[in-house]
This record gives sequence, C-alpha cells and structure tokens, in this order.
Amino acid sequence: WSWFMLVSSRMAGFSVDFSVLLEPLGFVKILEWIFAIFAFATCGGFQGETTLLVSCEGVANKTVTAAFAYPFRLNTAEFSAPDPKACAGTWTDAHLMGNFSSSAQFFVTLAALVFLYCIAALVVYIGYDHVYQQNNKLPLTDLSISVLTAFLWLVSTLVWAKALADIKVSTGPSIIPGIESCKAPGTTCHFVSVSRMGILNVSVVFGLLNVALWGGNAWLVYKDTKLHNQWNRISESP
Repeated sequence: WSWFMLVSSRMAGFSVDFSVLLEPLGFVKILEWIFAIFAFATCGGFQGETTLLVSCEGVANKTVTAAFAYPFRLNTAEFSAPDPKACAGTWTDAHLMGNFSSSAQFFVTLAALVFLYCIAALVVYIGYDHVYQQNNKLPLTDLSISVLTAFLWLVSTLVWAKALADIKVSTGPSIIPGIESCKAPGTTCHFVSVSRMGILNVSVVFGLLNVALWGGNAWLVYKDTKLHNQWNRISESP
C-alpha cells in the first residue's frame, strides 16, 4: 500500500530509465518475474491419467482410466466401468484417493501474486528510481516483502513437494488394493500406467530457485537501505 501511496503522490516525477534493469536489483526482479510464470505454468497446467487393465465376468482385458489435473482433487477422479452390463454387476464407482488441492493452490496462488508484484516493482524501478533511492520507505517496504516472499516460497515449495510425492503414490500401482470392485470374485485388476510427472518435478525446482532468488533479492534491497549503512557504522565503531 505504501508503494502506491508514495508513487501516486509523485506522479509528476515519473522518469523512464531502463538502465536500472541492467543493475543487480532490476535484473533479479526480471528473473523473479520469469520464474514465477514458470512455477505457475508447470504446476497449474498439468493434466494426467491413471490406467488399469480389468478382467471380470463377461469382460476380458478392458482398460479403464481416471483423469486428474490441477488442483489435484484426486477423490473426484473416477474410473469408468469396464462394461455397465458386465462384471456380474460387481463393478461400482471407483475413485482415486486424496485431495491435494490446498497445497497445489497455495503454490500456484503465490506464483500468481509474485508475478503481479514483480510487475509493480519493475514499474517503480524503471519510472521512479530516483524516488526509490531518495525515500527510505520504499526500500524498507521492498525489503520486508522480499523477506516474506522468500519465506512463503520456501514453505509453499516444501508443502507442494510433499503433496507431489503423495500424488505419485495415490496414482501409482498401490491404488489397486483400495479399489473395492477389484476385490470382487472373478475380477482382477492390473496397473498399466500413469502419466509422467516430470513437469511437476520441474515446478518444485522452480520453487526452490525462487527461494534463492528472493533471498538474494532481500540482500540486494538491504544494501540499498539506510539500515545497511547504519549497521556498517555500528560494526566499525570501537
């Protein structure tokens, strides 16, 4: 809020200077903007499916699939019946287990908010660099947000990584014992495949990269504040 209040009060001082993007503070902000996009896209754009091979009375070697996608409410992903009139009426609706939407949405929502904040910060850096350098409130606000964002990236990435590990288990071969229809007499189920989740692994990597970027960004902003100079004077005093 203080960003917008300070900037709006000095609209007359708007002066475009793209050279700030070549400096560490501006360059890192561009990387944060790009990496937020990748984190959002690699997690939020995923779609996959789990496939089983079912054999039962009246049906032989029929594949059934359960499609799942972001935000990974797996308990809503349903396996279609091999044949509505076969399996001696023993096949009932079967779903995957687990709801990992909170972890996935936390990660993706943070990426979206960071994307928007980076745009706002770049506008300030490019158009109001002189205001940023002269008024200590802007760097202090930037520092606080950078530290908080680094912490949130760390938490959201760890939570999402744990959820991803559980998603892999909940869509893998271990799901068969939990499907009641596969336990019916004369019915056998075999796991066939599950969509590759390499892109989701990449999302975790981007999350960790964002932690490092925002931690480094916090240090760069700190060096631009009076706190850095004050701390140097204190450390150098006898």
